[in-house]
Amino acid sequence: MLLPEYLQDSVKVIDDYSKTGFIVTSEVRIDLRTEKIGVIKSTIVFTDDSKLFATEYIDLRYKIEKFSYSFHFQDKDGNLIFRYDNASHKPDSGFKNHKHFKGVLCRAEAPELRDVLEEIISNFLRTK
Repeated sequence: MLLPEYLQDSVKVIDDYSKTGFIVTSEVRIDLRTEKIGVIKSTIVFTDDSKLFATEYIDLRYKIEKFSYSFHFQDKDGNLIFRYDNASHKPDSGFKNHKHFKGVLCRAEAPELRDVLEEIISNFLRTK
């Protein structure tokens, strides 16, 4: 798989979830390093003005590998609701892939964009 194909898949996921009526606007940008390595950044605004900022530094040479990633979901005032990432912490948390939620850091597998959108819509938007 080439990076433009991965990008196309990401755009399709956003388009699919836009049909729910919960997404107001979205923007996707790509920074190609090679045809198989690059950074994809997405910003998605939801009907309650909350936002998802997604960044994935992807290597597709042998398999889909996320060198680094962040799925940062915040409310309309910019307050963190949750964030998945693999940034290192001091002191060391003991695990690379994790989720920040309500002031707690817990182990979590690296999610796909589709999983994050489903979590947001199911747990934060449909409940309003």
